[in-house]
Amino acid sequence: MFHKVKNVYPLPDFHLSVQFAEGTTKIYDVNPIFDEIAAFRQLRDHPEEFYEVQPDVGGYGIIWSDDLDLSCDELWDKGETVETPFDGLMAMSDATELWGLSESALRKAISYGKLKEGIDARKYGKQWIVSIDAMKREYGEK
Repeated sequence: MFHKVKNVYPLPDFHLSVQFAEGTTKIYDVNPIFDEIAAFRQLRDHPEEFYEVQPDVGGYGIIWSDDLDLSCDELWDKGETVETPFDGLMAMSDATELWGLSESALRKAISYGKLKEGIDARKYGKQWIVSIDAMKREYGEK
């Protein structure tokens, strides 16, 4: 299964906080890679470069440069899941992509009460956030 990376934040001691589209956050330790892959040692030797990490276009992983990247599978499989106040929530745009629905279909589900506004979904500014549990309840597993 493809676990799309939404955001990545560098942490002290060469750790990364990686947020996935399905609402899961994992902490990934880059330290073991320094011994396995020589190219990654430049991040250890130049820590300021470590903090330049960003999600790859399309969410297929993270990148530092054309030569340094990690796949979403590596981050998912070897990352340690952590609890955050935002677990179980995702952007409506991510939900539509994962479940193969249109945003208008989800907006209609909210207006007709299939997804309860304020319980299953809520709008913050211009962005709708939806509960993953509500999506699974109404549309099945992704």
